[in-house]
Amino acid sequence: MNYIEHKSNESIEDYLEAILMLSEKLPYVRSVDVANEEGYKKSSISVAMKNLRNMGYITMDEHGHIFLTEEGHSIASMIYERHQLISKLLMAIGVDEAIAVQDACRIEHDLSPETFAAIKEYINKQCTRGES
Repeated sequence: MNYIEHKSNESIEDYLEAILMLSEKLPYVRSVDVANEEGYKKSSISVAMKNLRNMGYITMDEHGHIFLTEEGHSIASMIYERHQLISKLLMAIGVDEAIAVQDACRIEHDLSPETFAAIKEYINKQCTRGES
């Protein structure tokens, strides 16, 4: 995969993750909410939402409310889980929370499934050990 394809996939994943997180906080998600969350212009978000619709990751109703499709939700959930666990790992080894969250956002897109599974297993073992 070349750099352009990688950055494109990373953006798609970030948008889907943002929609998922916003849907947990708001009664409905609109393009303007995603723009505010991601810090982009509404025009850029409109293009991105059109692309996500064309890819089958989101749907929009007549009021402009955004909904993740099953496939979109699956990707968003995977990225969100990666973000949470990587942030937790980085903070556990002493990284400041703000930096850990920023770094996790970069790392979450690049890990292989095998590496993420190992990190997840390690975190779960540490949490279990801490409860004993």
